[in-house]
Amino acid sequence: MDTEAQHQERDRSSRPHESTSEGQEGRSRSSLSLGGIAEQVPGGRITLGALLCMVLLLAFGVFVMQPFQIPSSSMRPTLNVGDRVLVNKLAYRFGARPERGDVVVFDGSGYFGDADYVKRVVGVGGDHVVCCDRQGRIAVNGRAVDERSLLYRGDTPSEVPFDIEVPDGTLFLLGDHRADSRDSRDYLGAPGGGFVPVDQVIGKAQWVAWPAGHWSSPSREDLYARVPAAGGAHG
Repeated sequence: MDTEAQHQERDRSSRPHESTSEGQEGRSRSSLSLGGIAEQVPGGRITLGALLCMVLLLAFGVFVMQPFQIPSSSMRPTLNVGDRVLVNKLAYRFGARPERGDVVVFDGSGYFGDADYVKRVVGVGGDHVVCCDRQGRIAVNGRAVDERSLLYRGDTPSEVPFDIEVPDGTLFLLGDHRADSRDSRDYLGAPGGGFVPVDQVIGKAQWVAWPAGHWSSPSREDLYARVPAAGGAHG
């Protein structure tokens, strides 16, 4: 009886050691596999770390924040040729929608042309946008908008008169340099009427990243803060 009890006691006491040994072996194998990968890469762990950083940066640019170089003068003085803006590709996900005054980058395929464009949102779905009132201003849902602080010097809000209703799910987009911008006004008689579907928007131009002295946010939602919701009085 005593001998049997001693055997049982030894068996119980040996199990934790066996488990610890297996855990150490598992960790050793994991470490060896990571070390093995690093050994296969020229430069070892330093090169592997750099490659991982590049993959993370690429994923960040593809899915979150992408740089975009301004190709034309259509958004002067807000954005100049060669400026680089950071486009927030998550700004209009998860239920958010573009707002009046936002500067957006969008795919113009089938609407403006087979390229990406950057313009300012002047009207959203349901808006009634008119140009111009007696003071030469654009009016949205019956409310005049003072755009003098964003328009290129010497430009008027529009030399082309228009009176439009923005279809639901689309945007009416204009450049800040109205005299040198091909935008929604130029396609009013074309298929689509110059309105760009919201799902064509790549993202919001969140920040001017370059040149360093031009660091700013190009959006101006404040100019449209007093515009009533779509369906209000028409001017």
